[in-house]
Amino acid sequence: MVDPKYRTWLVRDKYDGKADADLREDLARVEKGEPLDYVIGWSDFCGCRIGLETHPLIPRPETKFWTEKAIREIGDRKLSILDIFAGSGCVGIAVLKHCPRATVDFIEKDPKLCEQIKVNCDLNGIDSKRYKISQTDVFKSFRHPVSKKKKYDFILANPPYVPEGRKLKKSVTEWEPAGALFAGLDGLVVINEFLEQAKEFLVPEGIIYLEFDSRQKTVLAKLLKDAGYKNIEFNKDQYGRWRFVTFQK
Repeated sequence: MVDPKYRTWLVRDKYDGKADADLREDLARVEKGEPLDYVIGWSDFCGCRIGLETHPLIPRPETKFWTEKAIREIGDRKLSILDIFAGSGCVGIAVLKHCPRATVDFIEKDPKLCEQIKVNCDLNGIDSKRYKISQTDVFKSFRHPVSKKKKYDFILANPPYVPEGRKLKKSVTEWEPAGALFAGLDGLVVINEFLEQAKEFLVPEGIIYLEFDSRQKTVLAKLLKDAGYKNIEFNKDQYGRWRFVTFQK
């Protein structure tokens, strides 16, 4: 039997408070294990409506936690932001929504998710002049002479970082995109590639926010040091787990 609170949330968030003829079908989807956010079709993230029609990674509260910190740091300054591994675009869209003078470049390799980012920008009333969406792999489209590479004040990264073989909830492994979750045996394959290139795309004193798995902290600290980054600051999430790190080149 489906938890009664799921019915309440569906009626509230999908049917505007009025039970619909499709409610029974939606409850059956939940009972089969489909994540509620996918059934509803959208998720709230930092006060933004993030559509999930193409089944991107569902925005997590832990990601919201550090995104809010980044938003406070960006503030009302006229800055250039890169949201890499963008997925649904939730991080960059939250920045655009709450930092009115910031501009954001989104990088996402899945063309369907690039369309989802555009839809989500429209859902939140974001001016198209304030953002650009690039369908490409990690920094691939920016691999040209250093003098021509675009530099960013902030790079916000939520890459795949789950080690292969790690047991996750069935609703995650069966429904959410594996490519947005898993990254090699140690979960650091994508992060390694990112760290090798990221410094070339920062302005002097630019800042990177990087989400990671709490068990990777020790190894990640060494990787950052070996790569020549400075001002490395590890942070815990709202649940007391090591979750994100900020650093500069």
